Amino acid sequence: MKNVFLVLLVALLSFSNNAQEDSGPKKVYQFEIKQEIGAPIWRTTKMAMEEAHEIGADLIFINMNTYGGAVDAADSIRTKILQSKIPVYVLIQNNAASAGALISIACDSIFMQPGSTIGAATVVDQSGEPVPDKYQSYMRKKMRATAEENGRDPDIAEGMVDPDKEIEGLSEKGKVITLTVTEAIEYGFCDGEFQSMAEVLTHSGFGEYEVVKQRLNTTDKIIGWLINPAISGVLILVIFGGIYFELQSPGLGFPIVAALAAATLYFAPLYLEGLAENWEILLFISGLILIAIELFVIPGFGVAGIAGIALTVTALSLAMVGNVGFDFSPVDTSVLVRSFLISAIASSVSVAGSILLAVKLFQTNAFSTLVLNAVQNKAEGYTSASSENAALIGSEGVAYTDMMPSGKVEVNDRVYDAASETGFIEKGQKVKVTDYTGSNLKVRLL
Repeated sequence: MKNVFLVLLVALLSFSNNAQEDSGPKKVYQFEIKQEIGAPIWRTTKMAMEEAHEIGADLIFINMNTYGGAVDAADSIRTKILQSKIPVYVLIQNNAASAGALISIACDSIFMQPGSTIGAATVVDQSGEPVPDKYQSYMRKKMRATAEENGRDPDIAEGMVDPDKEIEGLSEKGKVITLTVTEAIEYGFCDGEFQSMAEVLTHSGFGEYEVVKQRLNTTDKIIGWLINPAISGVLILVIFGGIYFELQSPGLGFPIVAALAAATLYFAPLYLEGLAENWEILLFISGLILIAIELFVIPGFGVAGIAGIALTVTALSLAMVGNVGFDFSPVDTSVLVRSFLISAIASSVSVAGSILLAVKLFQTNAFSTLVLNAVQNKAEGYTSASSENAALIGSEGVAYTDMMPSGKVEVNDRVYDAASETGFIEKGQKVKVTDYTGSNLKVRLL
């Protein structure tokens, strides 16, 4: 009898707890994917999923409208959704193309607003042209595996990437699959056509619920902006542009300060997001040290400078990818190649642009006032060193100081201000006078 009483007591308490749980409103965590899929969207999605689990949400609801984006970011989001212990619904509000389709198929339920479409997941480059088949193959298998995981037709999912995939009654060979709302419902890629989240939850029998929306603070928005690949490319431009201008001028000045500031803005958000490892930052610092040694200790530009630039480019590239320590196995090769291309192209454009800027800057109206253009004619009583400097054209001498590119030269036992036309010239090297501007000679290395 005692045992029966205990069993009844436990059952009563369990029923009471369940009744209390059921009586309260359910929590629905809502966030949006309405931008190009990339590092910023992956970051906000990860934050949203983690917050939803922390508050004990009963459902995660995504409002989506995107034309796609980076495959690596989409795959990370897809994996996060598939691993979620909380059901994930998505409401497609017009578009779920390419990477957006992959993310949508990963969700437990897909709903679409009238007039929306899902599909067209062929991987393309920046110009919109399809990339080589090895990348298409990766996306095909990801789409297929994701569809299989959630009980959707894997052939249709694969056909959203592969134009050679023919689905009878739906698509013909040579065209990738894009589904309308009606087609998506018919083929199991949409669970209903609704206008809003409220309609979806009513249809799903959710009852009473409270909505918790993702709120991004200013810091989150700044970090999301800084980790955008386009902004990363601009920061790399500033880094290498600053280094180049510093190499062309004596001492420490504004260019190196700008380069260091850009490096800080580049690495700080990546470090906070767990992308940049400690050793990658040390690699970058080592590169800067080698460049500094080349700049201030070793005349000219040789092994140390080249090694320094190589280290900085490598560090900037590796900081973009999600390796764990020295383990790069989680990183797709295409992602690694893309990060190196971004760094290499940005650094090359930066140096080329800096050279062009150095030549053209003072020819512009904005900076022409910084240059003395007045002519001091002899007829007006001016007696400058022009005639003497003109007579020195063709003369040979030596660099009296290091020239980077400005400095002093010694010609005919006299010291003159001069500027090198051939970049850095080490003190003591032979030079030849080619021209003059005012009281400054122009020389080149013999």
